[in-house]
Parts: sequence; C-alpha cells; structure tokens
Amino acid sequence: MTYQNTISQMQGIIEANGPSWAAIDPESTARMMIQNRFPTGLDIAKYTAKIMRADMEAYDADPAKYTQSLGCWHGFIAQQKMISIKKHFGSTKQRYLYLSGWMVAALRSDFGPLPDQSMHEKTSVPGLIEELYTFLKQADARELGMMFRDLDKARDAGDEIKAQDIQNQIDNYETHVVPIIADIDAGFGNAEATYLLAKKMIEAGACALQIENQVSDEKQCGHQDGKVTVPHEDFIQKIRACRHAFLELGVEDGVIVARTDSLGAGLTKQIAYSKEPGDLGDQYNAFLDCEEVDPANITNGQVFISRNGKLMAPKRLPSNLYQFRAGTGEDRCVLDCITSLQNGADLLWIETEKPHVEQIAGMVDRVREVIPNAKLVYNNSPSFNWTLNFRQQVYDAWAEAGQDVSAYDRDRLMDASYDSTELATEADEKIRTFQRDAAARAGIFHHLITLPTYHTAALSTDNLAREYFGEQAMLGYVKNVQREEIRQGIACVKHQNMAGSDIGDDHKEYFAGEAALKAGGKDNTMNQFEAA
Repeated sequence: MTYQNTISQMQGIIEANGPSWAAIDPESTARMMIQNRFPTGLDIAKYTAKIMRADMEAYDADPAKYTQSLGCWHGFIAQQKMISIKKHFGSTKQRYLYLSGWMVAALRSDFGPLPDQSMHEKTSVPGLIEELYTFLKQADARELGMMFRDLDKARDAGDEIKAQDIQNQIDNYETHVVPIIADIDAGFGNAEATYLLAKKMIEAGACALQIENQVSDEKQCGHQDGKVTVPHEDFIQKIRACRHAFLELGVEDGVIVARTDSLGAGLTKQIAYSKEPGDLGDQYNAFLDCEEVDPANITNGQVFISRNGKLMAPKRLPSNLYQFRAGTGEDRCVLDCITSLQNGADLLWIETEKPHVEQIAGMVDRVREVIPNAKLVYNNSPSFNWTLNFRQQVYDAWAEAGQDVSAYDRDRLMDASYDSTELATEADEKIRTFQRDAAARAGIFHHLITLPTYHTAALSTDNLAREYFGEQAMLGYVKNVQREEIRQGIACVKHQNMAGSDIGDDHKEYFAGEAALKAGGKDNTMNQFEAA
C-alpha cells in the first residue's frame, strides 16, 4: 500500500469508531504502521523465503548472481552491516545474514564462552534470530522516521515537488530485513527435538535452516578433529522434521541447507540398518574399515557385518565408535549430497579443510551428474589461513608449470617478507576473485563468512585499547574512531538517534501533542554532529 492509501485506511478505521477516537491522528498511525512492516517473525520468514527462492532461480540462470552474507553475533552488528550495505551499494539485494552456532556458543551462552559442540542453550539460537530482526526492523523505523521529518519540512516550506519526491521514496522504500541462514547444528537431539527447535527458529524469522550430519551429542566444529557422522536415514529424518516445521507454520518456500562433514569425519557411531545389498544403509556401511574374520579367532565383544558374502569385523575404537576407510571422504560427501537433495533438502554445504575451487568443483560435478541444478552454500571460513593457502596454491601451480620458485620457501609463505612479491600479488588476486570463480565453477550459490564480526570486534578493541591506554589517550579514540565515523558517514556516530531517541520523540508527539517532553531539543549534544 502507498503512503496515502495507508493514511486513508487508518482514517476510515478511526472515523468508524466514533468521537472517542477523534484525537488519534491517521497520518501518525499510518507512519507507525509503515515503520513496522513485519508484525511477526513468521511474516519475516515468509517474505524472506520468497526472496531467497527468487535468488536461487536467478543463480541457476546466471552463476554471476551469487549471494553473500556475514555472520553476526548481535543485533547491532547485523543492523550496522545492513545500514552499511544500503549506504555503499544502494540495495540489499543478494545480501543476507548468517547466524553461526559457533558464535552463539562462544558469545551468547549463559555458561560463558563455549566450544562449538552444541553445549549452549538451544533456545539462545531462536533468541538471537529474533534479536537480529528486532534491530533490522528498528533500522527501518529510524530511516523512515527521518524521511517523515524531511517530508514535514518540505510541506512546511511549501515545496510540493520535494514533498512528492520524498513520498515516492517512502512508497518504494527497501527494508533492511533480509534472509537469514540459521545454524541449527545437528538438531540438538533426535528428529522430534529438531522439529521443535526448527519451529522456534522459523517463528523468530528464519527462512533457511542449515543442519549437519554429525551426531548431536558428539558434535564438533566443522574445522576441528573428532567429527562423527550419522547414517543417511538418521539425517533424512531431521531434514523431514525441518520441512514439516516449515509447512506447519505456512512457510511453504522455506529453505533447508544440508551440510555434510564427511570430508573431515573419519568416524561413525552407528552401523547403518540395511535390508538388501546396495540400499542406502549398505552403501554407508561399505565405507567402514573392516577386516575379514576367521571364525576360529573371534574375540569377546566383537561386532560383525556381512560384505559380499564374507563375515567382516568393523574397526571399533575404545570410544565405541567405528572407523571409516582412509581416503573415502570425498565419496561419502558426494553420496551425502545426492541423498540429501533426493530427500527434501534445497541447498548443500560441504565443509572442506581448505578453500580450493577445484576440490569443491570435483565433488559438485559428481553430484550434478545425478542432480543437475545442485548448488552450495559455502563457508569462507576464518579457520582457513587464506593467505598461506592461496600462496601455496600459486607456488604449486608455478612449480607444476616449470616456473622458477627458488626464491620462495613454500612452508614460510605467510612471512611478511613475501607481501610485495609477484607470487603474493597473484595469490591476493585469487582470493579477491574466489567467490566469483567458485560461483561459476563449483556451483556455489551463497558465500558466507561464519564468524568475521567475532574477529573484527577483537581487532578493533585491541587497536583502541593500545591507543587509549597508551600515550595517545583520548586522542586514540577521537582520531581513530569518532573522527573516522564522521568522515566516513557512519550512522551510529549519532548514537542517540541510532538507539531510537528520535523515534521516541515522534511517538511522544503522536501521543501527547504539544505537551510532549522531547529529548531532541537544542541542548541535545548530538546536534554537534549536524555540521559533520
């Protein structure tokens, strides 16, 4: 609805309720409605799911139209990210949010900092989703509030052309609310537990859930050792649980991202149930590291399976886990991906040990032999040493091509002494184009960095602490923070405005009229930034 239509609608409702509502101003009410476009999290999930589905279709037609996100551990971080995107690029199109279970565990648990092992409270995940969207909705309210003030100024000045232009901007306003891909880990329990948590996450606003094939009670960070996977049938149950949650809540376009950790997981907790040779359970068990058993040498507690008519004993560790054969990781990943897509997943996530386009593409090519439009969400992880990885990739390519690499020590390529070399320059260019190249070659629809704002918060705080508590003292803050906020047009330099003070003033005027005691008067020190 347009601005004027919304005012007319409110006026009709107010007039229909008689004289007792006469003091309610329809334009003020319309403004509040426009500032709160999404009354519930489900409204957000339905809206953003359609955006994500359209983006997936656009990517299928043109891989250059890939999408991106950054992981955010607080609503303010998400808000400032989207404000920045609108400022620099004019649109939020193809830019999402990512909610990292790692950052929830490390930063948002009542237990304090925890490793990424599903030990944090699962309710903290939907709680953070709700917080992220609360801050994004507030960013809308703030920006629209400033537009309403500009509209009033134009009207007061009698500038009808400017007033109409502002009203058109209001009618065509682009929200800060964007899709979120939310990490549900391994489901925090069985399929029923997964379903219950999925509902909470969707009700909070999540249109896309990322679930992994690790064992819930043995879950590890994707970049740590000791990962344990589950048989395909167990994982498929959880995919179904997520789909049921989406459908029950009316989010028919909800997106499920199926993550496989099989590339780095050499263990399983269960031997899969198999009815006949070649079924899914049999394919899973075929990867187990087994030894043929001599019936004369059976030992106490051994477990056996049959394979090609032979009695085999899977290698069982003291932890009661079973070991996969070495070198089977890629084959297991491919089977995981195909099976997930054939059973209701929409997107894939292959957790790798390094960012290498051809390694990812090799697996995706095999998946696409079965499912041609298979596409990935990929973790551009801070756990990778990007500088070292890409310098080594360039080194290896040069060596293979017969180029002289005698000036370089492959194991020391991270050293700053190499920063200005031709090899480092080529490696940096490959890092710069990695997302574009991987989207084109390796089927990556969405690129994300899981925990970048964890690192940026640490780095910026370290820099401020060094300066402020050192010789620079207050200049360390003024020169490196506030002055840069002013010069770069960072919105939160006016922190009272960012926190909602002007919105509150508007509401006071709506509710109390001339009796409103407003905070934004001439003595508000934020006025010092008007000339910035």
